[in-house]
Amino acid sequence: NTKEVIMEIVLPIIDQKKCTLCGACVEQCGAHSLAIMEQHIVFVQPEKCTYCGDCEAVCPQGAIRVEYEITW
Repeated sequence: NTKEVIMEIVLPIIDQKKCTLCGACVEQCGAHSLAIMEQHIVFVQPEKCTYCGDCEAVCPQGAIRVEYEITW
């Protein structure tokens, strides 16, 4: 029997309505996961996102939210 392991990529949530496209999150992202494309912030390399929360911390509009779920 082989078990299939499905890993769901969890990404920060971007509120495009609050975003002013300042680019602070793109510059701060050490994983180079974010980019500005077609007037939106998008995850161009979502698999590289480390979920560090730096993008949330630098967003002056509070447009990025990193949600954590603590499980035991």
